[in-house]
Amino acid sequence: MKIYIAAPLFCEAERAFNEKVDGVLRSLGHETFLPQREGGVVSDMPPFINGEPVRKYLFRLDCEHLDWCDAVLCILDGRVPDEGTCFELGYCFAKGKRCIAYKSDARSFMDGYDNLMLCGAPEVVLKNEAEIRRFFTENR
Repeated sequence: MKIYIAAPLFCEAERAFNEKVDGVLRSLGHETFLPQREGGVVSDMPPFINGEPVRKYLFRLDCEHLDWCDAVLCILDGRVPDEGTCFELGYCFAKGKRCIAYKSDARSFMDGYDNLMLCGAPEVVLKNEAEIRRFFTENR
């Protein structure tokens, strides 16, 4: 399966976590697109790539890979889910792609629940690495 990993990537801890998830998926034989690896992190890049503003370049690259993927795995950890991840989830949901969420974080929007738009789009919310391994072994 071709999987786009949608996740925050704004600090070392987030990027390390994303790489760990990516490694698990690749070890199971899946092909992945990890934006921080394939595109880069805006703050670490020059203002232009091939004459195009870096922000436009990365947006286009990410959207091309959202179209490429069979499924999106959205990491929803954090006090609130990352805005880019929310966009990527909605984009894939609207395109009829498989949407899977991963949330190992106990924090929630309100009274133990996340925003209903985030809960309604994914077919499943995985809570730990064992669940990721099981789900993506059964769903190739």
